[in-house]
Amino acid sequence: MSLFDIKGVVNPLTGLGQLTKKPHTLQVPKIKVEAADRYRGLHYNDLDYCIGCGSCAEICMNKAIDMIHIDGIEGKKGDSGLRPRVDNGRCCWCGLCVDVCPTGSLSLTKDYIFVSPNPEDFLWTPGVSNPDGKDKRSWVSSDLNYSVNTYERVPMPMADPEERVKSFAEVVLGYEEDQARQEAQRCLSCGLCTEACPEHMHIPEYINAIARAADDDSLRIIYDNNPLPETCGKVCTRRCEDVCALAKRGEPVAIRWLKRYATERALNADEIKEIVNPPIAPKNGKKVGIIGAGPAGLTVAYYLALRGFDVEIYERNSKAGGMTMYGIPKYRLPLESLDKQVEYMEKVGVKLHFNTEIGKDITFDELYDKFDAVFVGVGLQNAWKLGVEGEEYKGVWGAINFLRRINEGERIDVGNRVIVVGGGNTAIDASRVSRRLGAEVIMLYRRRKQDMPADWEEIEDAEAEGVQIWPQGLPTKVIADEEGKVKALRYIKTKMVPNPQGGRPKPVPIEGSEEDIECSTVIAAIGQEADYSLFPEKYQEKIKFNRGRIIVNEWGQTDDPKVFAGGDAVNRVADAISAIADGYRAVKGIVRYLLGEEALKQK
Repeated sequence: MSLFDIKGVVNPLTGLGQLTKKPHTLQVPKIKVEAADRYRGLHYNDLDYCIGCGSCAEICMNKAIDMIHIDGIEGKKGDSGLRPRVDNGRCCWCGLCVDVCPTGSLSLTKDYIFVSPNPEDFLWTPGVSNPDGKDKRSWVSSDLNYSVNTYERVPMPMADPEERVKSFAEVVLGYEEDQARQEAQRCLSCGLCTEACPEHMHIPEYINAIARAADDDSLRIIYDNNPLPETCGKVCTRRCEDVCALAKRGEPVAIRWLKRYATERALNADEIKEIVNPPIAPKNGKKVGIIGAGPAGLTVAYYLALRGFDVEIYERNSKAGGMTMYGIPKYRLPLESLDKQVEYMEKVGVKLHFNTEIGKDITFDELYDKFDAVFVGVGLQNAWKLGVEGEEYKGVWGAINFLRRINEGERIDVGNRVIVVGGGNTAIDASRVSRRLGAEVIMLYRRRKQDMPADWEEIEDAEAEGVQIWPQGLPTKVIADEEGKVKALRYIKTKMVPNPQGGRPKPVPIEGSEEDIECSTVIAAIGQEADYSLFPEKYQEKIKFNRGRIIVNEWGQTDDPKVFAGGDAVNRVADAISAIADGYRAVKGIVRYLLGEEALKQK
């Protein structure tokens, strides 16, 4: 027998000695083992904090994470409704998904033992597959001090408050190139902003283009569904930023300012046309008349012109822009910025008729007969009255009328002290304009400061410029001197009473708390309404209204199939981006109405 044959017999016998020794392996799960705090085990997701942004899935190099729907979790504003699922056969437990989680909902546990005969069970839905994992989380969780995300935005350069109240020069100075690149790189590309935007702009796409220094691409992406992007880059109410994933623990990406950066690079209408270079379809023989050159009307005109329609806008004022022109002060939206955007639209075929009022210079019937479809985007031109004694006195203004006259170049003597009644953006605009006219300004608002509907940035800027905000005050009477000129405003203090139906508490006057404030001007900024006198009676019977708004269907179409409408006269949001969204919707509706469903599929 050879040596190798002997070893073959003896070696197995030597293994018998191991039977008396303690085994090196543990019998799991019979023997419970507690892992160290630093151990990286199975994932846990706090479902209530998760917003379904998908950042974890994007960063996973092993493609071990996908986003799925879970019973009982519905999508909502700022939440996609999706939740991460982990393939533990692919996962390497590197923890990058945890590091990038903007809400801190995702973590790793110390629980690393999982046994199942079913391979499908290893597709693990954190927080669902292990609801008890919250108590087993290890130190591997998102730490703001060591996060791969940047939670602080690049500050926007601003003019000094003490200097800027001396003129109507633009307050926001804009990002430089390196600042824009740095800010754009913060974007997680989750897309929650796109869903929140009324116009569903391609926000992550144009921000990513800025981040990679492809600014021309960014401009082209922006113009795909917004023809007034520079306006939005300066004055948009930016609901997209409200749902930014980074805002859960820090500051949202400066989406508005990045749009401004991309659009301001084109210095004139010719440069916009050269960069965007939109394809313009051959004329299709259809004509559309548009009433009002506000954001909604301009949007309809621009995209229909690109589709080969003959479009004509009828505007009663001498400038296009609607409320963005006549209601927004020039320190926020300079005239040359708006003119540049409108001039570009004219270069692609939009025709504008200024100083033409429907119902006066031309009848609605004439438009109705001349065009294949009519779009109504008249806006809210008339200010609401205060509804108190003495508001007819000299020195009492409706805010929208006051701002219009200022934007038209008129010099108004507001005196030494102005009281602005209201708490919205229009009230803020009237207050800041009055400061630029040299007056002390008090904003009187019936609710608490935290209830003000104005943009928080605008509130901060107003206070920085010296505007005083007096909350919980309700005007009761305007007091005038012998010549019928305002000399004081009487107001009563209010207390906040819980609303039994829910919602915000109600302001209720406090008996005996009335006081007089000396002032030289009172500006009412409590709301506006539309003027529908342009419609002859027969159309007012066909077109339905609800609480001062025109009723339209999902295509922006009224009960008269030939008449479409959008903007402030239709929606109650009353901002530029909502009006643009209404116009874009009506474009599709008009194309469908005049050219058929198949035409909608063509770009």
